[in-house]
Amino acid sequence: MNGSFRVGQVVGVPLRMHWSVPLLVGLFAFGLGRQALPVWTPGRSSAVYALAGVVGAALLTGSLLLHEAAHAATARRKQIPVEDVTLWALGGITRMGRPQSAGAAFAVAVSGPLTSLFLGGAVLGAGLGLARLAGWAEIPAVVLVWLGWANLFLGVFNLLPAAPLDGGRVVLALWWWRTGDRERAELVASRSGQVMGVLLVAVGWISVLRGSPGGLWIVFVGLFIMVVAGAERRRASLRTSLRGVRVADAMTSPVITGADWLTVRRFIDEVALPAHHSALPLLDFEGRPSGLVQLSRLASVPGPSRETLRVREAATPLSQCAVAAPDELLSDALDRLTLRSGPRLLVVDAGRLVGIVTGTDVSRLMRRRSLSSSGTDARTDD
Repeated sequence: MNGSFRVGQVVGVPLRMHWSVPLLVGLFAFGLGRQALPVWTPGRSSAVYALAGVVGAALLTGSLLLHEAAHAATARRKQIPVEDVTLWALGGITRMGRPQSAGAAFAVAVSGPLTSLFLGGAVLGAGLGLARLAGWAEIPAVVLVWLGWANLFLGVFNLLPAAPLDGGRVVLALWWWRTGDRERAELVASRSGQVMGVLLVAVGWISVLRGSPGGLWIVFVGLFIMVVAGAERRRASLRTSLRGVRVADAMTSPVITGADWLTVRRFIDEVALPAHHSALPLLDFEGRPSGLVQLSRLASVPGPSRETLRVREAATPLSQCAVAAPDELLSDALDRLTLRSGPRLLVVDAGRLVGIVTGTDVSRLMRRRSLSSSGTDARTDD
């Protein structure tokens, strides 16, 4: 979701909007105002069609927001941390932690589609009722009918059994409940997503070859599902491989750190340049971790400011970093990594920084475990 910006708050969590949302609104407004309305209610002015198209597109965007808000609200009721809600060209994404039970996962998954289906039915009924009136009510009635069918389609489409769609999350929850194995359930859901993505791409191309330009949109959606499902499958495989592994097994220790009270100039000269790392943890006066500073962030500090600005003012504070204890399961700790925290896990024990886990550390651990497994298999064969 790079390219998104915060626009407010919804159900107590940050609401972000991707740059593609205005494009989405424009496409919906054009389709409704220039294509659907002139056919269903001919004889009106272009201004009326344009205004109705914009209103309908805005209402549909609000419907997408309600869909994601339902996910976020249900997650918070189930004590699942929610990072933010982001609207973008394909609808919306609610970033949250992993549910701790199959029941919680199921409730979160179905909340969005049920909201869309309920809203679609209510709006469609209102539109059909308004259509009985003549004159001024025709345009609003058509907009409401269009909006109702769009929400019904949104609810049904999201229930397709393919991760990352809500239906894929339902498959995950049900398989998890049946087997008691969350990692295996995640693999099943991600595989279903890859299969569904391939089918959508095939259907889209067939539509394009038959002269329907809208098939390109289906192809795009299918490719998106394939890519995300593939990433989720790799992540599920990683969690399976890391089962039983503790954070201490992967961390690098001791850690190169710097004092957070140093000026940016001194920190660069005395700590950053000799360390040869792209990010470094910071310690306060009492030796406790206070944050993490990216060298790219220091490079963006203007020259004159480097002489007076403290490095902690250019760093990510500890409250926004991913932190874990040495004896925690590594798979659970890695779930705390976000775009804001970056791909680094600070390992803290009794208030002291004892290690750090990066992607390189995890890859190194996986290679060691792979070599160990290969050696065991070879001895067994002998």
